[in-house]
Amino acid sequence: FGACLVQASRSFHQSSQSRAPVPPLPEKGGKVRHGIFPEELFTLLYPKTGVTGPYMLGTGLLLYMLSKEIYVINHETFAAASIGAVIIYGVKKFGPSVATFADKINEVGIVSADKFDAQEVKDQAMASLAQGIEDEKKEQWRVEGRCMLFDAKRNNVAMLLETNYRERLHMVTNEVKKRLDYQVELQNLHRRMEQEHMVNWVEQSVIKSITPQQEKESIAKCIADLKVLAKTTQAQATV
Repeated sequence: FGACLVQASRSFHQSSQSRAPVPPLPEKGGKVRHGIFPEELFTLLYPKTGVTGPYMLGTGLLLYMLSKEIYVINHETFAAASIGAVIIYGVKKFGPSVATFADKINEVGIVSADKFDAQEVKDQAMASLAQGIEDEKKEQWRVEGRCMLFDAKRNNVAMLLETNYRERLHMVTNEVKKRLDYQVELQNLHRRMEQEHMVNWVEQSVIKSITPQQEKESIAKCIADLKVLAKTTQAQATV
């Protein structure tokens, strides 16, 4: 309670002495009665009310609140009383052992803080900073290599564009060649049909120009030639 008063007076103090050095706060709390009421409250009322004043004040306030029904006793009151009794029992039962354990932890922490080596902290800080410098140099090296990577990617893109251009050019060339071959084949077909038509026309013209008499003479001449050829072949075979 006294520590709280000192802190409150320090926060509301506005004079030039507010920056003056103040005594440190106490590490341990002041004395209390009944577990929650500070001793300073009783000593504050002793000059006015005497020893029984604080008890009469508390009893009077409680009776006033009950008579005016400011506070109504209900099932929650009994539940709070039961919970409070359990808490008080736990504090009385386990409080000293927990306090002893906490004091040991505090003493170990103080001893560790006294043995703490500032040089170790400095070495750790230097190692961390050196690692940070190495990481920064590595990142700078990666940034420098990024230019080469971008150049390689740019060259790859250029090669892909060139490949696509050449493929399209080859496709256009093949399509044009197909169309030209089609025109050549079409001209050859026309020429072949014209030649066949001309040959047929000449044959038909020749056949039409031959008279029956000429046909008989031609047949007779052919028969005579065959006979002569047969005699010649027979004579050669005999010899």
